[in-house]
Amino acid sequence: MLELRQIDVRYGKRTSVSGLSLHVQAGEIVTLVGGNGAGKTTTLKAISGLQPVASGEIWFGGERIDTLAPHQILAKGLAHVPEGRMLFKDMSVLAHLELGSLRAPTDKAGFDDNLAWVYELFPVLKERSKQLAGTLSGGQQQMLAIARGLMSQPTLLMLDEPSLGLAPIVVDTLADIIRILHAKGLSILLVEQRVDLALQLAQRGYVMESGRVTLSAAAADLARDPQVRQAYLGLTL
Repeated sequence: MLELRQIDVRYGKRTSVSGLSLHVQAGEIVTLVGGNGAGKTTTLKAISGLQPVASGEIWFGGERIDTLAPHQILAKGLAHVPEGRMLFKDMSVLAHLELGSLRAPTDKAGFDDNLAWVYELFPVLKERSKQLAGTLSGGQQQMLAIARGLMSQPTLLMLDEPSLGLAPIVVDTLADIIRILHAKGLSILLVEQRVDLALQLAQRGYVMESGRVTLSAAAADLARDPQVRQAYLGLTL
């Protein structure tokens, strides 16, 4: 479904991602694991067209997409929920969801069905549909950011640090939502500061260091790996 082939991403003269290859198959949850500055967020930005690729190729659904604009990539079914949520504080919940649906391959009836499904996933957003995004709690804002992405009816959803700054009970709720989305067949590429949680949710994972993939394996195997346990889980054997 998604394949990165030896991509390099640069900020000016500085190389942030180097020779990175990975893939996500249909119906998978795949996680990128690594410390701050490893290149995880840059990788997601490159996939969604927010950061140019200096070399290499990105393919999605059998088409090369690294030459496309972000709105074109979104229209092909690849949605990106960015770190920091990137909401408009003076825009209502419903307006965000309507904005998210602009590139969806659907008509008015399809929009209504998708909106009802999103509200079923996140009942609090239905209750607060007229409320301004800036007045929501942190957890509610993260739910809105994910819901906005889902309104584009993606086949692959990229989540960047969904649990950042949230209370444990909200993190548990979001984890349940991710499991529900996966059960419905949605493919997910997950960047998550809670490495333990990411490896519980994912089927496979890639470890990134200094812009490169240094290890890739089944998530369960990564969770048992001594280096991963010590570096990212705070555990030793």
